[in-house]
Amino acid sequence: MIVHMALWWRKVLAVFGIYFKESMAYRASGVIWILTDVTTAITMPMVWISAAKSGLIAGFNAGETVVYYLAMLLVGSFVTSHIMWEIAMEIKEGQFSTQIIRPMSWYQVTFLRNLTWRIVRLSLFAPFFLLFLWLYRAHLSDVKLALGPEFWVSFLLGHLVSFSFVTMMALLALFVQEAMAIFELYYLPMLFLSGQLFPVAFLPPWAQKIAMFFPFYYTTGLPTEILIGRSTGATAWGLIGAQLAWVVGCYLGARILWKHGLRQYTAVGM
Repeated sequence: MIVHMALWWRKVLAVFGIYFKESMAYRASGVIWILTDVTTAITMPMVWISAAKSGLIAGFNAGETVVYYLAMLLVGSFVTSHIMWEIAMEIKEGQFSTQIIRPMSWYQVTFLRNLTWRIVRLSLFAPFFLLFLWLYRAHLSDVKLALGPEFWVSFLLGHLVSFSFVTMMALLALFVQEAMAIFELYYLPMLFLSGQLFPVAFLPPWAQKIAMFFPFYYTTGLPTEILIGRSTGATAWGLIGAQLAWVVGCYLGARILWKHGLRQYTAVGM
């Protein structure tokens, strides 16, 4: 048992090292993606700071709105996964064949591949985050962050929810030729219901209820709200339980798609 665990761990470190080097080789493209994402952190706080001059907005004052967007940007830099594009392209071009014959689970390799990029991306984002802290320093005097176990558990589960959901979605490429059109549709509800454009609390009550029935809020929205103290105690742990349920559900869904999709995979490439 110990020998098998040691061999497995060596494989994990080897795969992690390979994809870490690959991620570092494409640092420039990573910075470009970061620059596209930080637009929200620059513009949206300014909008809500102006709007909050007339009073609270859904319980948020100007300072709390700034903290929310900065926290969301930091959380999202690690949590949000977009690996479905690479998976679908590899399936379409036949490169998927080399992935499924490796002496390690495809799902594990894909997770490590995604994890290395999220770590590299978070490190590349750090200088930008420090710049934003300086730019909005006037609104951060009363910041109180909740860095308890609820946040760290939710933070890690948020990443697993995002990864498992997009991986499940990516395996649709085993059944349809143009799965990327489906991925484009994914971003519309994701932006609105995950809290990335604005806090879910800003939505009307009926839309907030809808958000609770989809996985998007459980990726970035929940850990961000826990971090800034908007979700605490039993309420937070109950929502963390929902995160765990989504991880398990998406993983099982991916296993089903994997089992049936491999029967249709032709590996001819395009």
